Amino acid sequence: MSSYDVIVVGAGHNGLVAALYLARAGYNVLVLERNRQIGGAVQSGEITRPGFIHDLWSTNQNLFLASPVYKELKDDLARHGLKYANSPNPYCCAFPNGTSLQVYSDTDKTLNQLRQHNPADAEGWTALYDHFHQFQKALLPLYATPLPSGQAGIKLGQALTSVGFAELVRLARILASSTRQLGLEFFDSREVRTLVATWGMHMDFGPDVPGGAMFPFLETFSDMEEGMNVAQGGAAKMPQALASLAKEHQAEIRTEAEVARIIEENGRAIAVELTSGERIGATRAIIGNLTPDVLFKRLLGDVPISKQVQRYVKSYVYGPGTMMVHLALKGQPNWQGHPDMKDFAYVHIAPYVENLAQTYNDSINGILPADPLLIVGQTSAVDPTRTPGPDDHILWIQVRTLPSQIQGDARGEIRGRDWDEVKEPFAQRVLHKLDHYAPGIRDQILDMTVYSPKDLERHNPNLVGGDSIGGSFHLRQNFLFRPFPNYSNYRMPLEQLYMVGAGTWPGPGTNATSGYLCAQEILKSHSLTKTLVTGAAVGGAAIATGMAVKKLTEGGHDGDRD
Repeated sequence: MSSYDVIVVGAGHNGLVAALYLARAGYNVLVLERNRQIGGAVQSGEITRPGFIHDLWSTNQNLFLASPVYKELKDDLARHGLKYANSPNPYCCAFPNGTSLQVYSDTDKTLNQLRQHNPADAEGWTALYDHFHQFQKALLPLYATPLPSGQAGIKLGQALTSVGFAELVRLARILASSTRQLGLEFFDSREVRTLVATWGMHMDFGPDVPGGAMFPFLETFSDMEEGMNVAQGGAAKMPQALASLAKEHQAEIRTEAEVARIIEENGRAIAVELTSGERIGATRAIIGNLTPDVLFKRLLGDVPISKQVQRYVKSYVYGPGTMMVHLALKGQPNWQGHPDMKDFAYVHIAPYVENLAQTYNDSINGILPADPLLIVGQTSAVDPTRTPGPDDHILWIQVRTLPSQIQGDARGEIRGRDWDEVKEPFAQRVLHKLDHYAPGIRDQILDMTVYSPKDLERHNPNLVGGDSIGGSFHLRQNFLFRPFPNYSNYRMPLEQLYMVGAGTWPGPGTNATSGYLCAQEILKSHSLTKTLVTGAAVGGAAIATGMAVKKLTEGGHDGDRD
């Protein structure tokens, strides 16, 4: 049986980050990926027509650019082909009456537009933006901090000093709000309330979910400040660059190598067995870039774990499903709204908070929504290298939220109950809605590829039920509770077993943080072990030397007796 210091199961970007940092530290690392292509949910390809490069699942990589990984390794990753295209027109919202609201990287331009729409909205936007600046200073550093940890405690203490107790309380109230409550507090018009609330549906924050305002609060202003960034040439460039850099540090990456189970011995994860029957040992760590269902139900199987952890795994909740609709177009969409809309990275089509609430409630009750949110990514407007000609374009449409298991249809039109049967008629519902906001778009479609929630899980077992965020992000599964209480530091119940990815702190998105923090945890623990072993050896030698000296000075050396 071959053996490595560390085995990483799953070549998503967090698994690759962990592998890279451990390989840089001199560990012998093997990454095993079941699919032919690495990247997990960060992939791209020519799935409609040759020369049209679509991001299959994830597209926006702002979180990766803000990560400590990118800040430290930017130049090295660029050597391996990772470059970014930035849009100063990050997102906008379209409304049924032919109007729209745009958020530009130019803050003054955004505010001027809001004043024209509703002066009270501009005032509320400014007030909330001020709170965001305080959040950046006080609490955002926790995002890249292990939980729980002394480091987190120090940062909380610093937060109290930097903004004061009263502002921390105000920030806590904002973060505890639902998106509907946040909108009602700060904004006057239903349009601006919707502009913010749509971000919640990127996760599983329906408008009335407590704590749902946290993600929209961050995205609303961070995307305004940073614009929207996509990897030039395709989302897959990011994991490919990470993999190439890891290989440069002697990590080995094997694709089409599916792990069937993790082998345990005396409470320690010691090896993996592939579906081919091959066994590979791990002397220091096995890291699963996985969700709890895959790790515990598939790979650990009959390995004994405590009743409490079994309850945690059983009660781990996945969010609603997602559909992806990819379009190859001739010409840009003819949006009804501001002329700038054609240049925006994201166009959100809700149209209002009430629709979002109905869609979310229908989804979690197993009902196909009548009017789902469309998150329309105009990828070729940001990165023109994605298509073969200047008049060729692609649309990346994420349909949120949908039921994983279908019990009915809100409109009573679709009779099927299986996504393989339903995805085509439901995709037509999506196109019908899109055509209402961009008239004539059906005539512009050169080709289309649709992935249902069931297709998402087929591609990647971590996307359980088509949940694109690796498990519900509600408060009971966030912060110290992700994935379970007392397991937020990536260490799992077996010794040497770790888990990273969307199901762990700080959650979904291309943040690279769990892979980074897990690698630091392993390096720290092994450094401590080495220090303790070395200290014990030195201490033992000192004791032995002291005893010998004592014998000599007392005339007790055995040789003197002979």
